[in-house]
Amino acid sequence: MILGLATGLIIKYLFPSSQVLQVYLIDGLFHIIGAIFIASLKMLVVPIVFVSLVCGTCSLKDTAKLGRLGVKTLLLYLITTAFAVTVALLLSVLIGPGEGGNLDPVTFIPKDTPALKDVLINLFPSNPIRAMAEGNMLQIIVFSILFGFAISLTGKQGERIITFFNDLNEVIMNLVLILMNLAPYGVYCLMANLFTTFGFDTLDNLLTYFLLVLFVLMIHSCLTLPLMLKTLTGLSPLNFYRNVRPALLFGFSTASSNASLPVTLETAVKHLGIRNTIASFTIPLGATINMDGTAIMQGVATVFIAQVYNIDLSITQYLMVIITATLASIGTAGVPGVGLIMLAMVLRQVGLPVEGIALIIGVDRLLDMTRTAVNISSDCTVSCIVAKSEGEFDKEVFDQPNDT
Repeated sequence: MILGLATGLIIKYLFPSSQVLQVYLIDGLFHIIGAIFIASLKMLVVPIVFVSLVCGTCSLKDTAKLGRLGVKTLLLYLITTAFAVTVALLLSVLIGPGEGGNLDPVTFIPKDTPALKDVLINLFPSNPIRAMAEGNMLQIIVFSILFGFAISLTGKQGERIITFFNDLNEVIMNLVLILMNLAPYGVYCLMANLFTTFGFDTLDNLLTYFLLVLFVLMIHSCLTLPLMLKTLTGLSPLNFYRNVRPALLFGFSTASSNASLPVTLETAVKHLGIRNTIASFTIPLGATINMDGTAIMQGVATVFIAQVYNIDLSITQYLMVIITATLASIGTAGVPGVGLIMLAMVLRQVGLPVEGIALIIGVDRLLDMTRTAVNISSDCTVSCIVAKSEGEFDKEVFDQPNDT
């Protein structure tokens, strides 16, 4: 990752007009390998979500436990998201990242956000095959849970199918291991390609906003989540971050919770000690609806845009930002470009100009990488808490050093 960053900056500043490097290295080799790596990660997402959720749900024959698991996980995800955006708003008001800023906005037309009733209806796929083909994660999760639960109620025929899915899950995990061996090359090319076009000079006018978002993200991942983990489970936050490191690095380099899902799930089971019956449910669900990092960006960006346009927000509007950002983390999870679409929803809700989104687009890529790592930290933290409370946690695995 560091070598790729250095390569990109060297090309950008030492060979800025080299057509040979641009055509054959940046747009050629780096782009091709990076694109193949991302495509390979995404290739595994639907199979691993479907198979792992079916395997996990099959083992939960107790309907009361399944319902308890769902409610507990969803509530924890919503609480962490609401707390994240609240802290972001408080620090933004105190520091004032947009005060005195008079940037000329560029027109930005966001995609329409779905209505709440449509979100609820679209949770259930009319065609599960099409949902898988389109990568609609919420629909895949709902179908997988229903399908796995039906298998667990089917008797001897269901037991044969459970064996098949458990074997299939092992095959997919081996496919993940193959991809992991090629990961350093893919990450190197992604970082090199990114930093040939994204230099640090881009951050001049938005440095305060950029640093504030990073600061709040660090508070959430280094203070809020460890405190929550220690208080509710008694587990060591240092061991947690030592073991979750591979998933965080993948999340940072890909800027996608879904693309990092195979690595996150493997890390949760093999290094954090979360049993697959829990991880196969909480991790895919978290990658879909739990967006603490995105909520932090929304809180800071809302205050920043309001201050740039010299618009004062009331206490009621700040509360509306918290509620909207928290609920939007569920409602727009399956929509491409989710961060900016969710921000557009928040801005509309409090009457701020949506065009203000154009002010932060320039620095959003780096922030997206960081907040994806924070999202994954939150997913794994909640998964540890739920697994510990359900007696589905292996502390010996958690305490073993992870040298990955």
